[in-house]
Amino acid sequence: MQPPVPQIKDMTGEEAYLMRARLSQRPIQSPQMPVQQSIPSRVVLLTNLVGAGEVDDTLQEETAEECEKYGVVERCLIYEVKGNVPDDEAVRIFIKFGKLEEAAKAFSALNGRFFGGRKVKAKYFDEDRFTKLDLAPKPGEI
Repeated sequence: MQPPVPQIKDMTGEEAYLMRARLSQRPIQSPQMPVQQSIPSRVVLLTNLVGAGEVDDTLQEETAEECEKYGVVERCLIYEVKGNVPDDEAVRIFIKFGKLEEAAKAFSALNGRFFGGRKVKAKYFDEDRFTKLDLAPKPGEI
């Protein structure tokens, strides 16, 4: 059991700094903010943006344009998963950014955002797999 966190108003500046440093050393786990499991990369995978059969001719271009708010979009690909998968995982949209920082900005802005009544899920995706166009989910990924 961890000791209670002292009230910030009762701390000196040095104590507050040390507390922040100590807290930054342990993972934050809460229902509102789960610990990110994937390793950051320049490729962001979006799911639940649209469902199965809802991909139209403009989705790729519109997604790339929206993501340009966060940085240079090098490539945007849409992959529809075949087989028996949940609707929220049936369409995988991959965005490759020029820099890791740009991907991180997009991840933060898009994860949990609502689009067309759907809550978008963002994950980082392995750059080597993306380069090889290995876009299908591996067993256990969904």
